[in-house]
Amino acid sequence: MVGPAGKVVGVEMSSEMVDRARQNLSYTNLKNAFFRESSAEDLPLPDKDFDVVISSGVFNLIPDKLKALREVFRVTKPGGRLMMADQVLTGYLPEDIKARVDTWAG
Repeated sequence: MVGPAGKVVGVEMSSEMVDRARQNLSYTNLKNAFFRESSAEDLPLPDKDFDVVISSGVFNLIPDKLKALREVFRVTKPGGRLMMADQVLTGYLPEDIKARVDTWAG
């Protein structure tokens, strides 16, 4: 997410990935990038603070997609943008694959 004065905030739900991102950030000279541990369904960020929200392959993993989208729009400034790349099922899902998807995270 890109906010005031070019501030960049990465949100990740696992502490391991936040630690990894912070470690990688330490190899740069960037002073405007930060990482937070949170789910996309409950962003720990102020209202209307970001010009751009970028999501890459996240929404297909979120159980409550509507709640996550509401959060994105809450933190995005009026006239801001959501840039998203994700997977979408447009046809029939065979039962054997559906069973694997249903138990993926459980």
